Amino acid sequence: MIDVASETAVTTRILRIKSLLLDICCTASLSVAMHPEMQGQRVQAACCPQEVHRAPQTVNRIGLPYPSEAASNPLKLDRRLIVIGFMGGRIKGDNLVHIEARLAKQLRQRYPLAVHAAVFANHDGQIALRTVLELLDSNRDGRLSNEEKEAARIVIFGHSWGASETIALARRLNELSIPVLLTIQVDSVQKSNQDDGVIPPNVGEAINFYQSEGLLHGRRLITAVDPKKTTILGNYESSYKRNPVSCAGYPWFARAFMKPHIEIENDPSVWSKIEALIQTKVLGSELL
Repeated sequence: MIDVASETAVTTRILRIKSLLLDICCTASLSVAMHPEMQGQRVQAACCPQEVHRAPQTVNRIGLPYPSEAASNPLKLDRRLIVIGFMGGRIKGDNLVHIEARLAKQLRQRYPLAVHAAVFANHDGQIALRTVLELLDSNRDGRLSNEEKEAARIVIFGHSWGASETIALARRLNELSIPVLLTIQVDSVQKSNQDDGVIPPNVGEAINFYQSEGLLHGRRLITAVDPKKTTILGNYESSYKRNPVSCAGYPWFARAFMKPHIEIENDPSVWSKIEALIQTKVLGSELL
C-alpha cells in the first residue's frame, strides 16, 4: 500500500526545494541591467487600486487609453484583445531582460488600436484581475454587464510561477463568468495552493510548453475540466542538450542551477509560436 502521509511529505519537500531555487536564482534578476536595446525604456506598470473601478477617466490604470467612442457612446463595447503576461520567480513585470515584457511591448507598438497588453509579477495576480475588469468596463460605470463580459477577448501567458498564475487568473475569471480565448504556459511550476494542471471551462484553448532536463522543470501535461469547452492545443517538450539557448543577462547561478528552465524562457522557437498564436487572436479582434 502507498503511504499517503509519506508521499505528501515528499511532495511538499519537492515544492519547497523548487520554491527555494526560484527564490535564490530569480530574485537577483531584479537588479540585472536592462536589455541593451531597451536602456532607458520602462513598461508602464499597473498600480494597486483601492477598488475595482473608479469614476470615468480618459486612461485606465496601466496608462492605456479607453476607446474614444466610449465617452460619447456608453453602449460601444471595447473588443480589443487583452493580453496579460506573468513573470516567473520574483521578477517584476517591467524587466525587459525577459522576453515576456518585450513581447507585450512589441504587441502594444504593433497593434496600438487592437491590443491592450501588460505584464505583471506573478504575485500581482489580484492587480492583473482588477486591470482586466477595468478594461472590460467599456462604459466605465463601475460594474460589468453581461454584454461587457461576453465581449471579453483575453489571452493569458506566463513562465514558471507565472504560468501557474496564468491558470489562477483564468480560474478567477471563470468564477465571474468571463471567457478567456487562450492560456499559454511555459515550463509551468505550480505555486502553493494553486493547480496549474487543470484548465477551467471558460478557457477556449490552452497550450503547454515544457522541458524536463533541468533540476527545475515544468509541468508535462495539462488537461481540461471540460474537453467540450476547452481545446488543449498540445503539451510540447523542448530539449537543450544539443541545442543550447543563450541566457545572456541572467545571473550566473541561474545559468548554473536552472539553465534549461531559463533556456526555454529565451527559446526563440517557443516564443515565435506563442507570438503567432497571439497574433491569430489579434486578427480576430481587428475583424470585429
